[in-house]
Amino acid sequence: MNTKFSFSAGVWNLNRGEDPFGPPIRASIPFAEKLQKLKALGFDYVQFHDDDAVPLGVSPVNVAAEAARVRSLCEDAGLGVEFVAPRLWEDPLFVDGAITANDAAARQAAMDRGKRAVDIARVLGTHRIVLWPAREGTYIREAKDPLASFDRFVEFLNCLLAYDPDIRILGEMKPNEPMDLMYLASTAHFLALAARTAEPDRVGTLIEAAHSILLGLDPSEEMAFAIWHGKLWGVHLNDQDGLKFDEDKSFGSANLRRAFNIVDVLVNNDYGLKGEVVGLDVKAMRTQPTDMATKHLSNSKRMFERLVEVSVKLDRSAINALRASRDYEGLDALILDALMGVR
Repeated sequence: MNTKFSFSAGVWNLNRGEDPFGPPIRASIPFAEKLQKLKALGFDYVQFHDDDAVPLGVSPVNVAAEAARVRSLCEDAGLGVEFVAPRLWEDPLFVDGAITANDAAARQAAMDRGKRAVDIARVLGTHRIVLWPAREGTYIREAKDPLASFDRFVEFLNCLLAYDPDIRILGEMKPNEPMDLMYLASTAHFLALAARTAEPDRVGTLIEAAHSILLGLDPSEEMAFAIWHGKLWGVHLNDQDGLKFDEDKSFGSANLRRAFNIVDVLVNNDYGLKGEVVGLDVKAMRTQPTDMATKHLSNSKRMFERLVEVSVKLDRSAINALRASRDYEGLDALILDALMGVR
């Protein structure tokens, strides 16, 4: 039972409150100040997209120097870097996807962007590369050859694995948004594809709770499946109010029972003992003023830690007895009582 965890969040989790329907409503926070705020909130690591750390306008010959400057800022703030994720969805060149684009030039650009992310990660001191295939899908299924698309995924992964022998690639799967239908919608899809790569032992998963919920699955079951394979190398914890857009609500705010089951799976399967980090990918409500726009992070971290306490205090012998007798109503009441603080 692991009860000691390290926490991370992305620089994007301290944002200005813009959404697809409205402009920013909060003041922007300088980069170094974001790092200081994360440390003050009790975080140990920060997460980056490649261009969060080194903007695309930086000359290739200066990429390493700029990444070194960012690493120095992180170290000054007392933070490590958990991972770097190549942002393969915003550039107009990737309008048809990056990895699975029908245009060979776009696919090559995706590989180049992936290598750039690896270069940045190396300087920042992390071997974790997170892949969110945001536009790797279709609006109509006839737009792409699915078998060719799966081959292109493997080609992309093999390219990065060969480029740096130390990296590990963590696939972060999502069933929809921004695409209508995305390839590799679930953890199982990605793990099956990982087995076809040149080095399957270096390809695993980062599971985001909201993405599992959007697929109609329980995040704790997805995480347990990845743990069973030895492939749960990262998590993004948040919450989601049903099958809507990706809400990134504070952890436990929509469904406390579901949040407990996530924590219980992690605690009881020693997540974190091999360097895995509890990542929080949560957004402040748009209504939050700038000076109150960190509560989503502190609330989520506190909720995780409180649910760890609940998990540790559960009477496991009573749970096993209730399972053995098939008294699942009794087990249901035991869990609810624990969440309500009833002894």
